[in-house]
Amino acid sequence: MQRTIRTAGKRVMQGKFLEELSVGQSAELVRTVGEADIVAFAEVTGDNNPVHLDADYAAQTSFGERIAHGMLSAGYISAVLGTTLPGPGAIYLSQTLRFKRPVKIGDGVTARATITEIDEAKARVTFATVCLVNGKPVVEGEAVIMVPRKAA
Repeated sequence: MQRTIRTAGKRVMQGKFLEELSVGQSAELVRTVGEADIVAFAEVTGDNNPVHLDADYAAQTSFGERIAHGMLSAGYISAVLGTTLPGPGAIYLSQTLRFKRPVKIGDGVTARATITEIDEAKARVTFATVCLVNGKPVVEGEAVIMVPRKAA
């Protein structure tokens, strides 16, 4: 559960602290990839690869149709970690990604992060990360996150 705390007189959202986490905890979010998401991602990142934006071009690829940017799905993993578990206050240190299948316009993507290891000495938490479409992995990986401790 996220909390609102005061820091220097300002209200800020705070996710879970290191001491509140345990191996096996997980969180997920579901997003449906739309045309506007792909166009916005291309605009923001500058990745204008025609396999994402041009139906005629994409029809001639092995995919047969436009596909979403792989990093769009990876962004959903970031959203889980940055907003839910551990949430605000957590800092990404690393992320591995293996792209398994394409994501198409209209696909519902479930992004899930599950705690696999906690390094209390370094305040680092390792997560198994996955994005699924129709129960099948489209992206798999591992994230390491620095998580704040409770104030003494």
